[in-house]
Amino acid sequence: MRLDKFLKVSRLIKRRTLAKEVADQGRISINGTQAKASSDVKEGDELQIRFGQKLVTVQVNELKDTTKKEEAAGMYTVLKEEKTAE
Repeated sequence: MRLDKFLKVSRLIKRRTLAKEVADQGRISINGTQAKASSDVKEGDELQIRFGQKLVTVQVNELKDTTKKEEAAGMYTVLKEEKTAE
């Protein structure tokens, strides 16, 4: 599944266009490698996303094309959340 679609479906980022922008700015990495919006995401991958002053590390649990709001959080597990000094 494409990275931008996963971020939208899992509701980590609300809109797919915003997910694409964040990825294109180089603020997302998959398993330590910088990712583009079209990068492939698989179950078990570790994503690091920089939201302004916050660095969030999540692990992908499952991939779904669509999901209900209540089930979206089950698509990933937050491993770490830390503030960055920027």
